[in-house]
Amino acid sequence: MCPWCYIGKRRFEKAVVALREKGVTEPVEIVYRAYQLDPTAPAGASTPVVDAYAKKFGGRERAEQILAHVTKVAAADGIEFRMDIALRANTVLAHRALHFALETGGPSLQEALKERLLRAYFTEGLDVGDAATIGRCAADAGMDAATLLEWLDGDGGKAEVVADLRGAMEREISAVPTFVIDDMFMVPGAQDVDVFVNVIERVLARRG
Repeated sequence: MCPWCYIGKRRFEKAVVALREKGVTEPVEIVYRAYQLDPTAPAGASTPVVDAYAKKFGGRERAEQILAHVTKVAAADGIEFRMDIALRANTVLAHRALHFALETGGPSLQEALKERLLRAYFTEGLDVGDAATIGRCAADAGMDAATLLEWLDGDGGKAEVVADLRGAMEREISAVPTFVIDDMFMVPGAQDVDVFVNVIERVLARRG
């Protein structure tokens, strides 16, 4: 739901590319963990993001200013935001689906689904709290949507999401995005590409 998560994801990816261009060959594995900015968002009921921002930030005018700003920042990083049509939704189902992708296809499949869900929310105005929408996104990412939806219809992924949320609390993470690198460094926010490059280089240097 947080626009800075999408921006941060793209900047971290660019940092990995920059490292490769500098000759770094160490494998980089990226795993996404669940975090809910607004766990009180009702399941099965989406609302326009601009309305949610207006309620949170003191009015529609201020909400539109904030959304215009992040849209401009995102564009500079090659991401198209359509916050005028974005829908606020409860993200538990989407987080569970991301765990399914990780369990069945590893980090690469999880990343594909993550990217597809982000595009669905930020660019296409789709309800990413809706199981059918998640299923279509999963199919686009190369997953078996029917198997995923059957898994979501049960308890699949619920314990894993709870564990992720507990892990964030234990690390005192209170905002997103937060990048935990090699279980050594914690980097909050959608930092510039150079910041991510420098942190990863420090991690590699400490490994010796």
